[in-house]
Amino acid sequence: MDQLTLAFPFLLTLHLLVSGVVATTSFTLVNKCDYTVWPGILSNAGIATLPTTGFVLQTGESKTVTAPTSWGGRFWGRTLCTQDSAGKFSCLSGDCGSGKLECAGNAATPPATLAEFTLDGAGGLDFFDVSLVDGYNVPMLVAPQGGSGDNCTSTGCVGDLNGACPSELRVTSVDGKQSVACKSACEAFGSPQYCCSGAYGSPTTCKPSPYSQIFKNACPRAYSYAYDDKTSTFTCASAAAYTITFCPSPSSNPRYFLLFTLTVKKGSFVFTAKYERCGNWDSRIFCSDLFFHFTLQQLFTSITTK
Repeated sequence: MDQLTLAFPFLLTLHLLVSGVVATTSFTLVNKCDYTVWPGILSNAGIATLPTTGFVLQTGESKTVTAPTSWGGRFWGRTLCTQDSAGKFSCLSGDCGSGKLECAGNAATPPATLAEFTLDGAGGLDFFDVSLVDGYNVPMLVAPQGGSGDNCTSTGCVGDLNGACPSELRVTSVDGKQSVACKSACEAFGSPQYCCSGAYGSPTTCKPSPYSQIFKNACPRAYSYAYDDKTSTFTCASAAAYTITFCPSPSSNPRYFLLFTLTVKKGSFVFTAKYERCGNWDSRIFCSDLFFHFTLQQLFTSITTK
């Protein structure tokens, strides 16, 4: 009996190998935006492509994609996609340039919010993050289902940064009336100090810029520039699944709350600004720090020059 008990794990492993059963991790992508999102998927170099690399999610829809537990790659959302008379598919933000619904090995064209994964990495851990290094286009939340570890927790960027995007980083709709994405400073200017390249290609020489700090203040758990590892990389042991939500709803947000109307007066000059809501970890920082440093800085400059 003891010998049989000891032999059981070996026999089970042998059975799985012979039968071709491969352990997998599932990713469920959920669209809670009030607009259509076309997710794109790219496997890392040398990693097998998943069965799908692009599809459509209408508002309220979800789709589950399975990957081998050794998989690595990224997910993102494409928006404002159309197909022309010749059948060419393209998107105003997050386009992968394939000309089709499937991205077929092509990466997202910046700016795009990215969810990045390395499964079964160092120490057998899953590593994941949400990155704004290539800019921002849609709110995103990554939530592990199961798994363990002190750093096995949700991450993302749930605030709408398009409205707060500086004009020099802004990507607008065709008519120029709507901000649909926000470039990184690297994408906008191409300077080595923003791209962490050349003489700035190390953690000691490449530091946060005023532009990356706008992203970091709004979304403190997301990567804001290339060497923003310390507060932006998360790990899980034995996580069986991940949920990636575009435009997470207030109900999934424990710190969601209504904000305030602020009125500042100086003589005959009156400035009123209103924020209606913020979300998750972004809430207090997005609503106070970003609001104060980005909006009120311009406000007080206007007041003092009048």
